[in-house]
Amino acid sequence: MEAATATMVTFGAAALLVSWVVLLVVSWKDDYVWGLCTLFLPLLSYLYALVRLDKAGGALGLALFGGILIWLA
Repeated sequence: MEAATATMVTFGAAALLVSWVVLLVVSWKDDYVWGLCTLFLPLLSYLYALVRLDKAGGALGLALFGGILIWLA
């Protein structure tokens, strides 16, 4: 694996992790049930981000950025 590819994968994975943590905080503040869903079912929590784009739009954008970085690598 080249250095550029490894860097892109690392930053992409870090962006996905940070977006999940931000989404966890936002969803937990909104409703504890969505907070639990975000904690135990991370992929389902991005459905919450799509529904509540006004509150969780930043987390969704960061996840999209991380996914694009990983895809490009």
